[in-house]
Amino acid sequence: MSPESVTSGPVRTAAELNEQIRALWRRAGGFLSAQDRAQYETLVIEWAAAIRGEVIEAA
Repeated sequence: MSPESVTSGPVRTAAELNEQIRALWRRAGGFLSAQDRAQYETLVIEWAAAIRGEVIEAA
């Protein structure tokens, strides 16, 4: 799955995505279900795209 396919909605910052990832782990108690894992993977892909965008914007 390419990062472009994940960012179809409103663009979230890397910090927002990082907080959502942390909240997911807190709610899951450190053990992700299959559904949580899918959400985690989506968030991480979107977070990586946001980081790249912020680095390019800063340059």
